[in-house]
Amino acid sequence: MNEARRSKQQATLSRRTFLASAAFAGSFAAVPAFAQSALNDLLAAPTRGKWDDQFDTRSTGARTVATNQPVFSPMTVAATEEAIARYQQIVSYGGWPEVPEDAKLQLGVQHPSVATLRQRLIVSGDLPESAGVSTAFDTFVDAAVKRFQARHGLPADGVASTYTFKALNVPAGIRLGQLQTNLVRLQSMSGYLGDRFVMVNIPAASIEAVENGVVVQRHTAIVGKIDRQTPILNSKITNLNLNPYWHAPASIVEKDIIPLMRKDPTYLEKSDIHIYAPDGTEIPPQSIDWNTNEAVKYLFRQNPGKNNAMASVKINFPNPYAVYMHDTPQQSLFSELLRFDSSGCVRVQNVRDLIVWLARDTPGWDRQSIERVIASRQRQDIDLTTPVPVYFTYISAWATDPSVIQFRDDIYHRDGADQLAMNDLNAAPPSANGGQSAEMPF
Repeated sequence: MNEARRSKQQATLSRRTFLASAAFAGSFAAVPAFAQSALNDLLAAPTRGKWDDQFDTRSTGARTVATNQPVFSPMTVAATEEAIARYQQIVSYGGWPEVPEDAKLQLGVQHPSVATLRQRLIVSGDLPESAGVSTAFDTFVDAAVKRFQARHGLPADGVASTYTFKALNVPAGIRLGQLQTNLVRLQSMSGYLGDRFVMVNIPAASIEAVENGVVVQRHTAIVGKIDRQTPILNSKITNLNLNPYWHAPASIVEKDIIPLMRKDPTYLEKSDIHIYAPDGTEIPPQSIDWNTNEAVKYLFRQNPGKNNAMASVKINFPNPYAVYMHDTPQQSLFSELLRFDSSGCVRVQNVRDLIVWLARDTPGWDRQSIERVIASRQRQDIDLTTPVPVYFTYISAWATDPSVIQFRDDIYHRDGADQLAMNDLNAAPPSANGGQSAEMPF
């Protein structure tokens, strides 16, 4: 299968398949309250299996979700198929109850909604049936909520509040459809992808560096906002720029720099960005009419340094979208829950670990050499001796273990149900300049 075809299969899937499964699940949506008998029937089902026989508040929680198995592997496909069978069974028994969002639920709380929360977590396999359905939020519920949060890409703090409630209350039938949609994407990428490769999962805002079938590094990422989406692509990383210059695309000049200059005429000077005419002559910012789009016809270049939009490194790979991976001076954004803030490129946390791994087989470029050049602030290119495949993908539901089923926010609305696009970035229309502050989202 060629790369273009593989990308197309991965990026698009007919909603007809999804809606068919959702329609099947919809027959249960009219049930006004979750019946205890339905819960009992589901738990007693002979094919349900043992999801968490060794449940223990000391060992069950966010830690049990971690794995070194890649999202792209035949094992993930098999585990996701088994997860789909489990969710088909959950749907056939009526799904799970909706948890009232009438109080913040956390350790030590006594509240009627905790009993419903317990039922919900029991059905999805995050809490053992033996924990019961009392109204007390105890250490068992705390561990189960942390496990649930980790499976959904949420901070595993054990507190059930806004985003956790949103994830809890997506109906089982919609989650089933999400798994079915993503299974096709996983199947299209289950062949040989290389002994070493990098995978960027856009909905998860995360990166895997994979070697010999094992994840050797994981990195938190920042990907494109909804109106400047990170594209699906397959390519090979061929080159690293240390201390790179940054050249602003015309789209960013128009959408970001011009509005920022209207607010603060000293912005370019403070950011060490220079303007050049086509003949190479430097243009003073004061000579441009910032109330027009005149600036779009010029070249904007930011010098290497602490303010550079790409900070210490740019990771290059041929692609028709002019996107790349890079470092960022805005490190605080990696701790945000919603990491959909760039203009399409991908920012990488702890990027120096990744580039050391990428350059491992290139003579003369060990960590010490790389760090020495970065510290010098001098621009330097590294052409990789062995290019490393890179895959930008859109996987919002998968399982590397049938009992640990992962879901992520459908940030770009590609999974066929609006309820899967849960965060506020999707609810708010983009502003005229993309909603950014004085720090530009490259």
